[in-house]
Amino acid sequence: MRKIKKVLFVLFVFIILLGIVLCAYIFHLKPNYEGEVKLKNLQKETNVYFDDFGVPHIYANSEKDAMTALGYVHAQERLWQMELLRRIAPGRLSEIFGSVALKNDMFFSGIGIEEASAKAIAKLDKNSPSYQLTLAYLDGINQFLEEGVTPIEFTLVGVKKEKFTIKDVYNIFGYMSFSFAMAQKTDPLLTDIRNKYGAEYLKDLGIEGEFNTTQIKSSKENIEEYTAISKSVATLLDNSPIPPFVGSNSWVVGTNKTKSGKVIFANDPHIGFSQPATWYEAHIVTPHHELYGCYLAGTPFPLLAHNRNYAYGLTMFENDDIDFYQEKNNAQDQNQYKTPTGFANYEIRKKTIKVKDTLDVVLTVKSSRHGPIVNDLLERLDSKHPIAMMWTYTQQPIQILDAVYGLSHANSKEEFRKAVQLVAAPGLNVMYGDAKGNVAWWATGKLYKHNKGVNSHLILDGSTGKDDIVEYLDFSKNPSAENPKWGYVYSANNQPEAVDGYLYPGYYLPEDRAKRISGLMDAKSDWDKEAISKMIYDNMSDVSPEVVRNLISNLNNASFSKEEKEAIAVLKSWKGTNNLEDVAPTIYNKWIYLYLKNTFEDEMGSDNFNLFLGVSLGKQIIARQIVNENSVWWDNVNTKDIKETRNQIVSKSFHEAITALKKQLGNSVYGWTWDKVHTVEHEHPLGKVAALRRLFNVGPFGAPGSNEVINNQFFGYNAEGKYYVKGGPSTRRIVDFSDIENSWSVLPTGQSGNPFSKHYCDQAEMFNAGKFRKMKLNKEEIIKTSTKLVFKPSN
Repeated sequence: MRKIKKVLFVLFVFIILLGIVLCAYIFHLKPNYEGEVKLKNLQKETNVYFDDFGVPHIYANSEKDAMTALGYVHAQERLWQMELLRRIAPGRLSEIFGSVALKNDMFFSGIGIEEASAKAIAKLDKNSPSYQLTLAYLDGINQFLEEGVTPIEFTLVGVKKEKFTIKDVYNIFGYMSFSFAMAQKTDPLLTDIRNKYGAEYLKDLGIEGEFNTTQIKSSKENIEEYTAISKSVATLLDNSPIPPFVGSNSWVVGTNKTKSGKVIFANDPHIGFSQPATWYEAHIVTPHHELYGCYLAGTPFPLLAHNRNYAYGLTMFENDDIDFYQEKNNAQDQNQYKTPTGFANYEIRKKTIKVKDTLDVVLTVKSSRHGPIVNDLLERLDSKHPIAMMWTYTQQPIQILDAVYGLSHANSKEEFRKAVQLVAAPGLNVMYGDAKGNVAWWATGKLYKHNKGVNSHLILDGSTGKDDIVEYLDFSKNPSAENPKWGYVYSANNQPEAVDGYLYPGYYLPEDRAKRISGLMDAKSDWDKEAISKMIYDNMSDVSPEVVRNLISNLNNASFSKEEKEAIAVLKSWKGTNNLEDVAPTIYNKWIYLYLKNTFEDEMGSDNFNLFLGVSLGKQIIARQIVNENSVWWDNVNTKDIKETRNQIVSKSFHEAITALKKQLGNSVYGWTWDKVHTVEHEHPLGKVAALRRLFNVGPFGAPGSNEVINNQFFGYNAEGKYYVKGGPSTRRIVDFSDIENSWSVLPTGQSGNPFSKHYCDQAEMFNAGKFRKMKLNKEEIIKTSTKLVFKPSN
């Protein structure tokens, strides 16, 4: 008995000691928000005040010192995120994750981002402010890398520390640019539909821009399985440890439409949710420069920012900047392909991908005059018919560093516009407002034209030259508006108006958000910050109730069950809201999914139908297909000697929807509330491991909002009837020039990427509830509410 007690006592002591060691380790891992740190290459003492939400307010004697401090504090919160982002474009995820990341690495290492980055860096002016400040930022990151705490993810995964370089910055911008594009998901799918069923089936999909009725105002032969490209790229982006950029809202209200007579700026870029969140906020103050910005991990200048003089942000243009070309090989020499002037040799390069715990993989990449051949980079794609990917980002000069430096250091609207012109890709709508009363937006990107009749939404012929680009447009032809007479500018990823009669092709999203934003803007001329904050969290669709009316009017007059009658009554009284307690969105989305499935899946097949649901055409078709009684898509090609009608498909889908919802949620229709099926969880890459989920992930929560409302909490349709939010507003920002020191922001989770920081998820509930916090500029207020970290020169 005495021995047992002794063993138990020893075990108890061991557990206590283990707990103490674990607590000490966790405390050691926490970010450092106060005290003193010595930094090399710092000219003078620099003070960093971390406010009550962990935002660093950096006060430095020079911008170079400020950037060194920024790099350090950014790294201590987001080093793991920086590490992942810099590895995607050069294809280096397999080094830390093993063969599970190999498909991702093969694709990205082959499309040429790393090579394009190297060319751009070689041309940089090494004495320019943008270059020198970038080096200072990287120096701060690397000093934390050497002297700071190793993130727990590095320990769990086994990441070897390597210094960050300017090439990493360019590779991060390159991945960001690719994730904006939609052609790689859409063009191959449409080509496959055309080849299998003919051009008539494409007409109903609105690929010539027929559905884009709410436009942003400017003031000024063999069937091939091309969809293997779409499926592979969509899967890569969905499974990436860093989420893709998807859409966005922004509006800038001019002086004649605000209560104060001052500009109000609003922006909420839509990005796939992840943990840590996309943006890191920081406020820099030097004798000659002040800026409060939102930074991507590993990048030195903010893409969203404001100060006392101006504010800027962005949405995705959704223009077409990727074209696919089918090349024709020389039958006598597979290393040659046909051009308008005869056969030419493919450019061939080899890349080695290191894979954790196994042998290296050597990748052979062929490139034609159009770009890399993607057949060898993606699975399931027939190598006999080479497809080249021509992407503006790698084809045009990359001046992204000078561009983002210029945006963040502009002294006037004219200087800002010059910086916008430097962005060849990705296509962005850059939004602008200032204290002088100016409002503006400009579409970035090197836009181009094909010959008349060439549809760039399809796979093009690479051999004849007839489908090649014939003209690059001057920036003056890009859609834009400066101080328009209607008093505001906005963007919701919808199509801009034609410039010189030319409607630029792209993958624009449905008009729902654009229609709602422009309708609300036009109806008021006394906007203030509080009204804008309600608008940016708006959950109402003006389009969905109209779709419901069309759906109900096409139901066959058959007898309805009790639950079906109740469901129809709920839908008839629906105003289009998507709040947690609403029942109508649950019924509506189940019905929409089955209506689309019963309409399109028979022609497309299961895989292609699921792919279709995830691209802009699949979203645009919802409201349009139901009003087209004569659409070829209504008929089920699998039922011989029977031609289905719109009424039959709509009625069948309704009955199936109610049956499925009863099975999923019970017989009480009024209990089918939106919060039970529409949920959000901010997932960390390591949170996919069940044992680590509670440590790293944030949520799940019931989520208000829906697809294509202003509060765009977007999800994919599925048979399960659970709508897991994939992404949404990556920040909500409201900058009010009548009260600039009390402008508002909120992040989806928190500032920190360190799970042991109190700022890892301290904004999650605020964000979900549509609340905000201050973006502080007043130094006295900042000091009163902050902890202080002092950086001192080590010499």
